Amino acid sequence: QVQLVESGGGSVQPGGSLRLSCAASGSIFSINVRGWYRQAPGKQRELVATITRSGSTNYADSVKGRFTISRDNAKNTVYLQMNSLKPEDTAVYYCRYMGPGDYWGGGTLVTVSS
Repeated sequence: QVQLVESGGGSVQPGGSLRLSCAASGSIFSINVRGWYRQAPGKQRELVATITRSGSTNYADSVKGRFTISRDNAKNTVYLQMNSLKPEDTAVYYCRYMGPGDYWGGGTLVTVSS
């Protein structure tokens, strides 16, 4: 079992920044892919970004150039730096661990509003 705990969500004005963190604990396999997903009200959950252990990244077109995913393998933690936030970025953001097994965090709310 792998446990994921997200932090860093909150409310911010358009154009602002937030940094999300997701710490993993438990039976962590050394080779894994970590990711961030989001779900806005009334919409399906969608990919935001993923990162492999070696640092290869993949982003949704809607966040390219604004969001940066990174990871600290020693701390089993993945981060999402979100800049130039827009109202349409408002959603619950979920952390995901993909290794042997597929695990999700409980989510953290990000609200972008003036």
